[in-house]
Amino acid sequence: MIEQKFLESSIKFFKYYKKLGEGAMAQLSYEQTITRPNEGSNSIALIVHHLSGNMLSRWTDFLTTDGEKEWRNREAEFDETYPTKEAMMEAWEKGWKCLFDALEPLQPNDLLKVIYVRNEGQTVLEAIQRQLAHYPHHIGQILFQAKALKGNEFKSLSIPKGQSDQYNERHFAQAKEIRHPTDKL
Repeated sequence: MIEQKFLESSIKFFKYYKKLGEGAMAQLSYEQTITRPNEGSNSIALIVHHLSGNMLSRWTDFLTTDGEKEWRNREAEFDETYPTKEAMMEAWEKGWKCLFDALEPLQPNDLLKVIYVRNEGQTVLEAIQRQLAHYPHHIGQILFQAKALKGNEFKSLSIPKGQSDQYNERHFAQAKEIRHPTDKL
């Protein structure tokens, strides 16, 4: 029972963070997605390239092959960008599709199976948790950069600044039930 809830919850959270990233990127022009804040930082397009590359490598045949595929060029993910915003979003979708195609058929008894990433064993449960920390980290970078690039024009993807009281009034006035931040997906 708890194992099934873990799988369902994990998928919900991945979908939530995917939606946050998309909400931020939708507000940006192509030029903004390729802007690097400084020489030591990555543009949003490079972050997307890295996320997509990681997802494709980790989740392709992840129960049977090492998560660091021979065909992956991780270093290029931080150097090569996309020719258009559409191409970037296609790569984004391709990575997420690979992740969901791997996670959605999992059964509770799969969680303790051992898989490998760079020849290091970990359970499926640990692999999911690892990526639930990794992907939101990078999506936070996307959000931060999008807010910096858009300034006051950035449309909030959560409770807008200065509107917490109105939000709370609305939500506490609703019937008491278990709500989850991903329920709006």
